[in-house]
Amino acid sequence: MYAPQRQETIAGEILARGSVSVADLADLVDVSPETIRRDLGVLEREHRVRRVHGGAVPYSRRSDDENSVEVRLRRDRAGKTRIAAAAARYLPPDGGSVIVDAGTTTALLADHVTDHPDLSVVTNSLLFAQRLAAADHARLRIVGGRIRGVTQSVVGADAVADLTRLRADVAFLGTNGVTPGFGFSTPDPAEGQTKAAMVHAAHTTVVLADASKLGEELLYRFADVRDIDVLITDASPDHPVLRELSSPSSLSPLSSPGLDVIHA
Repeated sequence: MYAPQRQETIAGEILARGSVSVADLADLVDVSPETIRRDLGVLEREHRVRRVHGGAVPYSRRSDDENSVEVRLRRDRAGKTRIAAAAARYLPPDGGSVIVDAGTTTALLADHVTDHPDLSVVTNSLLFAQRLAAADHARLRIVGGRIRGVTQSVVGADAVADLTRLRADVAFLGTNGVTPGFGFSTPDPAEGQTKAAMVHAAHTTVVLADASKLGEELLYRFADVRDIDVLITDASPDHPVLRELSSPSSLSPLSSPGLDVIHA
């Protein structure tokens, strides 16, 4: 197989799977890992993939790119449903309180929160609030602030002020990007400030992230890896980002051996 054909195959595999290790790519096209690394270098210069520790992920065009809720709702509903179900295990069993962030995956938590009528719930998600209000949940509160149409979220100084007055048992957050070095990130500063306030407002923080978020670095970091207690994802355990997050030899000053990674 000629190099251009091999690189097309590699790029297609990464796009289809979201991330692939160097070892898997070497087996796929029957070449050495060194050849794969050179091919990945070519593809990265062409802005077709982005290399991460041990492999590569699809290229993200801009650090401030953001898809609308309508687009994200159509993507990988099955995976997001599994992630939400796994996250539901972290709901306080009797009463208690939670903060739920905006996002298409966190919105699916509403299906599980309805089984906890005594749970006090605070959210900035219009999607989540709408789902829970339809179920007539008695202890639902939405923070005040400005509404961002693209994410159907409430953000801004008022939302942050509301959150700084809280100390919930668990916060469930979405994210646009996860990397060992940069941490958890989002394209919008108001979203980032609101998410950071949620992290500080909870005893335990759980992040829900489908495989497409791993390896992405967006413009604004809202939490270091060490700030998060649990990461729930549908990515394969051998995903390069997850391997680096769990590696005791990671050189990243932001990494944390205390982060629990749950595979949905």
